[in-house]
Amino acid sequence: MQERFITDILKNRNNRAILERWHDLALPDGWLVAGCLFQTVWNLRSGAAPEAGIKDYDLFYFDAGDTSEAGERRVQARVDDALGDLGITVEASNQARVHLWYESYFGHPYEALRSARDGIDRFLVPATCVGVRPSELYAPNGLSMLYDGVLTMNPLMPHRNLFDAKAASYLSRWPWLQIQPGDLPHANPHAKTGPTC
Repeated sequence: MQERFITDILKNRNNRAILERWHDLALPDGWLVAGCLFQTVWNLRSGAAPEAGIKDYDLFYFDAGDTSEAGERRVQARVDDALGDLGITVEASNQARVHLWYESYFGHPYEALRSARDGIDRFLVPATCVGVRPSELYAPNGLSMLYDGVLTMNPLMPHRNLFDAKAASYLSRWPWLQIQPGDLPHANPHAKTGPTC
């Protein structure tokens, strides 16, 4: 399923271009994450263009040595220089500083992270916990729920109000998705990543 996932996400020309220019971004512990990946898969399943409706492309990185807003803006400027000609919105987020602003923005406390992968682990919907970089895929909950369109609440982020809003947004675009109660299937949260692209 990993090979299928990589093949699918690379059908999105913007994902492909970002990964082709990866070394120009020079992101410490960098990953291309979330919406641009799972939305591409869901678009393809729905018969839509891979890029359809994707508002932005998210990059996670981890730099505990500089958790300032100014430092994040400098990284964003470098990303903009490298990818600006693509005509898309690409947002770089230092996962080492999320705990500094999350509660004031979302209303829930957020434990400090230790890596960019920790940030991927905490997406509201486990099926969407995915990240890629050249030759590596991180999918701590596997890929079956993503391909099956199963939306469950992440026990690491048990915020019903945020989950409900996110799930409703997804269902409005991909009505075949299904919300299911219950716990995550048993998956190793620190699953080994493997070569992919």
